[in-house]
Amino acid sequence: MALTFYWYPKCSTCRKAKKWLEEHKVAFNEVHIVENPPSRAELEEMMKKSGLELKKFFNTSGQKYRELGLKDRIKAASQDELLDLLASDGMLIKRPIVTDGNKVTVGFNEEEFEKMWLS
Repeated sequence: MALTFYWYPKCSTCRKAKKWLEEHKVAFNEVHIVENPPSRAELEEMMKKSGLELKKFFNTSGQKYRELGLKDRIKAASQDELLDLLASDGMLIKRPIVTDGNKVTVGFNEEEFEKMWLS
């Protein structure tokens, strides 16, 4: 079964991850994370399956994150508020997100990709 690869083509980390998947002949379907961001329900599901805190799904180095002053807001926000924020704008989501429906990776780390997507 092909992976779902949420990415932003202008993101260098996303391009590295895509190249890695291609070089390792891992089948995937591309989803432009800004044009077709995951829904609130999809994000919640991915968070649960990843085992990561919801905060890890935020693109903390992004311009939008800084514009909205989220650094301080995130600490006090509820999970529902954070999910609503993430679902509202694909630019707020850390990328790439790769999932097979059961496992999820956020960002690109070669070792993590090898463990998750080659075994």
